[in-house]
Order: sequence, then structure tokens, then C-alpha cells
Amino acid sequence: ADAGGLEKFALTAAATLAPEVAVIKPQSAFFEAYGPPGVAVLAKTMKVCREAGALVLLDVKRGDIGSTMAAYTAAFLPAGADLEADAITVSPYLGFGSLAPALDVARTQGKGLFVLARTSNPEAQGLQNALLPNGKTVAQDIVDTAAAYNAGVGPLGDIGVVVGATITPGELDLSKLNGPVLAPGFGAPGATPADLRALFGPGLPGVLPASSRDVLRHGPG
Repeated sequence: ADAGGLEKFALTAAATLAPEVAVIKPQSAFFEAYGPPGVAVLAKTMKVCREAGALVLLDVKRGDIGSTMAAYTAAFLPAGADLEADAITVSPYLGFGSLAPALDVARTQGKGLFVLARTSNPEAQGLQNALLPNGKTVAQDIVDTAAAYNAGVGPLGDIGVVVGATITPGELDLSKLNGPVLAPGFGAPGATPADLRALFGPGLPGVLPASSRDVLRHGPG
């Protein structure tokens, strides 16, 4: 359990998976936990994945205001950044408008954002299903705001949402999103292919079901 072991693990997984799948989603925290050497491993892993043809969706869940959000954006999205990703996860819970620096870069540089909307962890239900004065849940309002950014863009907009694969079908209306959906909770947390079909229905082709532990537990053989 050190940066050397992390590098061996991450690069083994990258070499095995990146040529086979559309998207690799590294969780930044597990690299950051090892300090600067761990972040260097993250940069190397992302480079290996992208060179093998996979898109890299970096799971960083950043969300802040003004110059701080601009700095987070500069760290991960512009071409040539040391930790350049094809897309990142972001948190809108300081207000969707606070994500403006990332939204602007995503639009101009062909990058993607996945905005936390209705996540799969049980602790989120009370907040994300709370009703706003407009009658929508917080989660639905986030989806609808993302949809407004994506309106008229083809084949899909740059702004996706994160919707847990374990939530109750019918909680959210994704029909106007016109963007991709990242669906954590698939595999080890319990969601199945049948659950995905029930939850997302005709929108299923735009869904990225994320499986982490269920895949990685089989390595390195």
C-alpha cells in the first residue's frame, strides 16, 4: 500500500481495460491519498488510457465558486493540462451557475461534465429529493438545468448527469436531457442490467453504467 503498489495496480488495470472499453473512470481520491507520487501515477494512468483509445472520465466531484472553480477547471479540462481528462464529475451544490468556468471550457474545448443529480448513496435521498419552490425536486431541477445547456446540440450535449443505478424508477424525468448519464451503483453495489433497463428505458443508449469493484476484484489475472 504505497505509490509503487498503486502504480503497478493502476497500470495493470489500464493496460487490460483501456483497449476494451469506451470510458475509464479513475477515482482521483485514491491517487491523491498517496500525495504527489500518487498524483503522478494518476497522470501516467490517464495518459496510458487515452493512448489506448479510451475516454477518461476523472471522478473528482469538484464544485466551488469564482476563481476557485476556474482553477479546478484549469487543472483537469484544458488541452495540455498535466491531469487532462476528457470529462470530469462536478458538484452543483453551490448553485449550478457556480460551475460556469467548467461549463465554458467544456463547450469550447469539446470536453464533458457529469453533474451530480441523484446519486446512489442512501445519505443523499433527503437532500436530492427535497422539493424546491418551483415544485421540482433538487435532482430534477439539476437535470432540467443541464438539459437547457444541451438544448439543440447533436448528437448529445456536453453536460451529463450522475444518476445512481439503484434509485427508484420514475424518480426523475430524463427525457429532455439530451446528454449522457453516468450510472454508478452497477455491479457490486447491487444494480443489474435489468435494473438499468427499468430505470432508463429508451434513454439507455446514452447511459454509462460504472462498474468498479466488481471488475477490479478479478485482477490481475
